[in-house]
Order: sequence, then C-alpha cells, then structure tokens
Amino acid sequence: MRDAVDHGPEAQGDDARYAAELLERLSHSKFRASFSLGVADRAYAWSKGMPVVARHARELLRARVGAARPLKDGKQTPYRGHPVFVAQHATATCCRSCIARWHGIPAGVPLSDRQIERLATLVTAWIQRDLDAHPRPATGTAPLPSRSRTRGSGRGRAGASVQPTLF
Repeated sequence: MRDAVDHGPEAQGDDARYAAELLERLSHSKFRASFSLGVADRAYAWSKGMPVVARHARELLRARVGAARPLKDGKQTPYRGHPVFVAQHATATCCRSCIARWHGIPAGVPLSDRQIERLATLVTAWIQRDLDAHPRPATGTAPLPSRSRTRGSGRGRAGASVQPTLF
C-alpha cells in the first residue's frame, strides 16, 4: 500500500476506490462475507450518524491495531459491541496479521496516519453498505432492542425454540 502524505480530495477518491476494490475481494471470502451488523449496531450507527462512526473507526483502529505490536494482537477486537468492531472483522482490519494478509501492510511497523485513514474509509464504507442493505425502520414501529443484553434474555442459539411463558 502506498503511504501518501496528501489528505485532500484526491487522496479521499483514492481511498474510496481502494475501499470499493477491497470490498469486492472480501465478498469472495466465506468468513468475511458472513458478517452483518445486528439491529442494535445499526440503530447505533443511524442515531450517531456516519461522521461520528467514521471518527470512531479512526480512533478504534489507531488504538487497537495502530501500534507495531498491539497488545493481545489477534484477540483485541471484539465481535460485537460497536459497529466498527463488526466491520473490522468483515474488512480484515481486526489484527495486524489480517491487515498484513489483506492490505499488504507489514506487521511490526506502526500504522501511519495515512494508513489509518485508508483503513477507516474501508470500515466506514462497509458499515454504510450494511446500512443501505437494511433500510431504517419507519418511525412508529416497535422499539429497537437495547444494546445491553444479559443472560437469559430469551435469545437462545440460532434455530433453538424458545419456551413460551405460561404464567
């Protein structure tokens, strides 16, 4: 990956092209293509707006995978809890080995601001694509579930039947 210094419109267009090309490549990976935002993550992204989610993407990428040797590399990105976390797994920006394999940025070297920006553009594009594929519910419909879940919340394994409440 080139490490350009320019952050102007040309660089943004280059990032958008990179994101589109990589999203196409990632769509052929059974694992990467299996990710989708949950209802709560979509609601969060809609309520905060894409500029805030994009800022979160830059901040989380810098904090979690930006170092040359991140703490707990390979285990530092949760699979849920924020739309950016899900998108990091879907876009192979979850750890330095995935970044090296899919993005050609070697591990053992800190990510530059330019690289963080390019990866954040990819993460944000993936989130926007997921939001576009799952339109926002009309207002006045049933409320969206809360983000916090406790054990026994009624969600069992996929395909498992849930016992009705009798009393």
